[in-house]
Amino acid sequence: MASRTDEQIAKENRLRLFREHSARAMEDAASEGDAIRKNMAHLRELRLAKEAEASSTGDVASEAKPVKPSNKKRITGTVRQPTDE
Repeated sequence: MASRTDEQIAKENRLRLFREHSARAMEDAASEGDAIRKNMAHLRELRLAKEAEASSTGDVASEAKPVKPSNKKRITGTVRQPTDE
């Protein structure tokens, strides 16, 4: 009759907990993905309704405006190294 040691019991418990956690994580990821897809569909419906309303009223102000480049100065060129004099 083979007796299980404490190490074998601990290993079995770790494996059981790992399997349970993995299954729960997969379910969470799937439900989060479903929620994201549902939200994206809702936002798409809102956007399409807004565009349809804007096109029916001839409202030009609600259309997307071109992005203006920022006025931030860009640093170009090489960095001067200090000279030993």
